[in-house]
Amino acid sequence: MKKLFCTLFFFLLWSAHLQAQAPFFQGKTISIFVGTKAGDVYDLYARLLAQHMPKHIPGNPNIIVQNMPGAASLIVANHVYNVAKPDGLTIGAIYPALYFDQLIGRKEIKFDWAKFAWIGSPVTSNHLLYMRADTPYKTMADVRKASEPPKCGATGTTSTAYWVPKLLEEVIGTKFNIVMGYQAGQDIDLAVERGEMQCRAFTITAFFAREPFTTWRKTGFVRVLAQTGRKRDRRLPDVPTIHEFMDQYKTPESARRLATLVLAAGDFGRPYVLPPGTPGDTVKIIRQAFSKTINDPEVKADAEKKKLEIDPTSGEELETLAKEVTTQTPEIIERMRKMLGK
Repeated sequence: MKKLFCTLFFFLLWSAHLQAQAPFFQGKTISIFVGTKAGDVYDLYARLLAQHMPKHIPGNPNIIVQNMPGAASLIVANHVYNVAKPDGLTIGAIYPALYFDQLIGRKEIKFDWAKFAWIGSPVTSNHLLYMRADTPYKTMADVRKASEPPKCGATGTTSTAYWVPKLLEEVIGTKFNIVMGYQAGQDIDLAVERGEMQCRAFTITAFFAREPFTTWRKTGFVRVLAQTGRKRDRRLPDVPTIHEFMDQYKTPESARRLATLVLAAGDFGRPYVLPPGTPGDTVKIIRQAFSKTINDPEVKADAEKKKLEIDPTSGEELETLAKEVTTQTPEIIERMRKMLGK
């Protein structure tokens, strides 16, 4: 009897030790909240991570994607920052330019951009502005001298669809009629097809990743008038960059400094964040899993098949950039406030 008791006692100790050593994420589910509709490129990247990242996290948790579209992903950002527990089980896939609204003091902002726990971004994001080919706006020069500005759709003030045309207004004197309130980019594209809108700005990655843009390029339905990179994208060799336009139109230095701050959104790419206060060890685990996933040859092959570019930025780099963009002079903030109509 005594021998049986000792055996049972040591078995219970051994079981308790195993449970103590079990990874935190074992048997758990991580949710990636995406600020766009299903099928958007943000969503496609998130699902790529959800498929491949579990094997790189100790405990091999399940990862699901939940779409929470609206307000240029502000809803997701506020949710992750204020509602989600800082336990590593909630990740936000948010727009890279949300810091704009924090800088100019919009009341809807319920977060501090620099205090998110930054995981990383799978790709940097340069942008373009397309225009329906049957409009009279064949070049940016046509937009500058037009008596009636073209109508561009946008989801919110921190969406590319809003800030790219607004930045062009600031630095080279174009005029756009920007119509906000669309829930997602796909809704704007449908409005363009119906003739309600004439233009939209968004990422170059998305333009070459999915429909309807593949068909649009084949049929010549739209033309690209501008892009934001320092140099022309190899797929858009005939499209001038915003930097070329600034040189052409002799943009003053103050406006160029504003452009530098605004275009930093492209360096954030398609960022993934955890709530503030997430334990450092947990952040480290998720960052490492992200890095291993995004550099995995199998994932790169899958991304190529899905026409998704991989050009990652680490969480540490995003953390540094977040601190930089949220520390600005009053003069630059005032220029941004004017640009965004605040």
